[in-house]
Amino acid sequence: MFKNQTPRQLSLMAALTSATTISILISILDALGLFSFSWTGLAVLFVVVFAIDFAANYFFVRYYIFRKIKLIYKIIHRHKMSSDFKADKIEMRRNILDEVDREVEQWAEQSDRDQEEQERMASFRRRFIGDVSHELKTPIFNVQGFIHTLLDGAIDDPEVNIKYLQRAARNIDRLQTIVEDLEAINKLEAGQMVLDLREFDIHQLTDEVFSDLEMKAKERNIRFTYKEGANQHFRVVADKENIRQVLMNLIHNSIKYGKDGGVTKLSFYDMESYILVEVSDNGIGISPENLPHVFERFYRVDKHRSREVGGTGLGLSIVKHIVEAHKQTINVRSNADYGSTFGFTLKKA
Repeated sequence: MFKNQTPRQLSLMAALTSATTISILISILDALGLFSFSWTGLAVLFVVVFAIDFAANYFFVRYYIFRKIKLIYKIIHRHKMSSDFKADKIEMRRNILDEVDREVEQWAEQSDRDQEEQERMASFRRRFIGDVSHELKTPIFNVQGFIHTLLDGAIDDPEVNIKYLQRAARNIDRLQTIVEDLEAINKLEAGQMVLDLREFDIHQLTDEVFSDLEMKAKERNIRFTYKEGANQHFRVVADKENIRQVLMNLIHNSIKYGKDGGVTKLSFYDMESYILVEVSDNGIGISPENLPHVFERFYRVDKHRSREVGGTGLGLSIVKHIVEAHKQTINVRSNADYGSTFGFTLKKA
């Protein structure tokens, strides 16, 4: 009965109870002849007691609630309360305690979410710093070794000096690529990369990427092809050069992780307002435990092979950021030893 009462209702009930109790007591005393009181006097007494009791209850309940609420707000509010936060701000007609209870519950839930997010981000930062250190350490160590070997006298040996300089240059190029990829991801995440949205033919762009990667595909006897029915020339609206980078990365990955003599297949699907682009291969594939992590920075499914074929481990992360910058989606389907399919959507022109 009293569970959902407002402070004002509680004050009224307390005052009514007190006035009624005193009136009944006076009536009993009057009936016993111990006290003489007229009905008019009894009514006046009832009104006076009710008014005094209500005012007292109203005052004390109001300030009791105010003190409790102010204490709670000091704990849960992120910002300092203004100096004009007074008891007269409390609306006694509302169920204030239930509202504060809900607010505290929401604050607790939000605090739990914030803490989980902070722990996740702290873990991500630690892992990211470790990954960056690991990726940079190898080429730096290699360059350091080659340079010191040359300084120790190998510079005068015509059989090794050029070879060591070439190896040092390759490792420096790798360092530069890592830094450029990190810079690209940073711009994408910070929203600093401005997209040049234009209409273009996605099929034609794919042909250009196939042509650019043709020599790499021939080194591993991998054939480029389109899925049957995907010879239509769909026009999309996107940043052409960024989408070129997406296709270059996905198709290059299909070559690196494909089987010798395998196939890289491109597919286009008309989804009314969007075009779904899929890049498939019949290579080594991705195991189920690795599949959720493929778009993470520096994550490598096959670390040994990744080192051999090159790359920074940032490519798929960049791809994901570019696609999401277009407000589109990207996904992957894969089975170990059966190959992988990466698909992303683009807005149809």
